[in-house]
Amino acid sequence: MSDIPQPPPPPPPPPPPPGGYQPPVGVVPEAVGGVYYSPGLVILLTIVTFGIWGALWTYRTSEDLKKYTGDGLGGVLGVVVYIILSIVLMFTIPNEIKNMYERDGRQSPVTPLWGLWFLLPLIGNIIWYLKVQQSLNEFWISKGARPA
Repeated sequence: MSDIPQPPPPPPPPPPPPGGYQPPVGVVPEAVGGVYYSPGLVILLTIVTFGIWGALWTYRTSEDLKKYTGDGLGGVLGVVVYIILSIVLMFTIPNEIKNMYERDGRQSPVTPLWGLWFLLPLIGNIIWYLKVQQSLNEFWISKGARPA
């Protein structure tokens, strides 16, 4: 009826990013001081609290790793695995650390084989915690986190 041309339809929306939602990566903890990052204190508190502190440590560590790399278990799933079958974490956390180091072009001080320390009750867990936390602290400090 009218000779006025209609405006063109709006362009289609951009496609979603591949793989769905991608959380921001590269988030480094501000400081590696305090109870979450002190290997000796983590061990002591885990023993004194009959493992409850271990669940908190698992949440914090798994969440830090996921925030930095964008993949991995994350805090909530890490705690679920800790409660159901914590031995699995002795392999998965070193694996996530290894992947993080390798993406950075560095050789990781830990590998999933570190999980075999569970075969030596108590002393194996202590050695595992010390090495894993030391590896994490060194990485975070190299990325700008403040040392304690």
